[in-house]
Amino acid sequence: MATYSRVLLSGSTNGKPIPVAATATPGTLLHTAISGTSGFDEVYLWATNATGAAATLTIEFGGVTDPGDLITKALSIPANSEPIPIVTGQNINNALVIRAFSGTASAINITGHVNRITS
Repeated sequence: MATYSRVLLSGSTNGKPIPVAATATPGTLLHTAISGTSGFDEVYLWATNATGAAATLTIEFGGVTDPGDLITKALSIPANSEPIPIVTGQNINNALVIRAFSGTASAINITGHVNRITS
């Protein structure tokens, strides 16, 4: 029988937003998936732009190859935005890493959680 648990993003401290400091690949670490292939992490991410100017966001999902490992590329996040859903339940496992970078350092904050499903 599968076990479900909600966990914080591994790149977050106590659930706090993760500032996207990187401006190029490899991006700022957001989350490292569960090890192995018998379980998976169902990932949910939201982006907020905390500055007065629009900023671009790229999410690297399990690697850094452009375009194959990008779940979003140079997506414009409006100035002073509310949380915008970016990743809505996509799955990852085998210790793959999710990273993000922006055209403007520390303009975008990422929040989210993972539904960890193990057998």
